[in-house]
Amino acid sequence: MKYSIAIYFLLFITYSIAGWIMEVTCKSIEAKKFINRGFLIGPYCPIYGCGAVAITILLHRYTNDWIVLFFMSMIACGILEYATSYVMEKLFHARWWDYSRRKYNINGRICLETLIPFGILGLLIMYVTNPFILKYLTRLPQNNLNIIAGVLFTIFMLDSIISLKVVSNVRVVGTKLSKENGTMDNTEEMTAKVKEILLGKSILNRRLIHAYPNLQATLKKRKEEIKRKTEAVKEEIKKKTSK
Repeated sequence: MKYSIAIYFLLFITYSIAGWIMEVTCKSIEAKKFINRGFLIGPYCPIYGCGAVAITILLHRYTNDWIVLFFMSMIACGILEYATSYVMEKLFHARWWDYSRRKYNINGRICLETLIPFGILGLLIMYVTNPFILKYLTRLPQNNLNIIAGVLFTIFMLDSIISLKVVSNVRVVGTKLSKENGTMDNTEEMTAKVKEILLGKSILNRRLIHAYPNLQATLKKRKEEIKRKTEAVKEEIKKKTSK
């Protein structure tokens, strides 16, 4: 199953938007108010687009066995979600989601509760939505596909550049607070202060905070370093007072 780059990109955009709609719907119902999910400005969540394209390219050989396709979709999307969480935490000093309190999780990055829906979505993509979407995309002339994909790609890249600039504020603020509060080792307090600062910034920053209310604004490594330094100071004080 081979398609042009333009078709794969349009699949990516389509599923990114569908993922955004699903996230917004679920979170808005949960919060009983509109929650604009995703860290990009536009209405899309790229992780869903990446997952859908990965399933389309890598798992088409398993469409003759829905059980295998189900589990392979779970594995593929689980790897993608774990890798995305890890990379974003390292890049931005922030934890975008945390499943630590849910059963059967791995380092709080993925959990069985989300992997099962990924398996179901894999079946839906390969058996229902892909055949429908690709039927119409493949009917369009290649020049038209290229133009549409080119315009959307330009918009997406501009959005990504602007949004990444906004998200980088999380890293800057988190680092600043760590320096100012050398003995602070409470992640919740740190997160509250980061939220307070970011909420005073641009509308894009405020959107980011509302989209991810449980954002953890410090790296685990930095937190552990602060803890070690605090414990070392306490131990030194005990030794001096005991003499």
